[in-house]
Amino acid sequence: MKMRPWLLLLAATGLFGAGCVNVKPWQRGTLADYTMNQDRDPAGTALNQHIWFSRETASGGQGVGGGGCGCN
Repeated sequence: MKMRPWLLLLAATGLFGAGCVNVKPWQRGTLADYTMNQDRDPAGTALNQHIWFSRETASGGQGVGGGGCGCN
């Protein structure tokens, strides 16, 4: 029972420490490359959206902000 707070602290440290990454200036060129772009293949993106919407039986919501009923 005494081990539980240490285990929680270790898990929290691992969870929050994993997302902290400093990008060096010479690494930014690699990250800004065209191949790192998520929508570099429009046909593949459309296919993935079609598969997702077919499975979820829902459509829309890609890249569009807002919501509500549309009433004025």
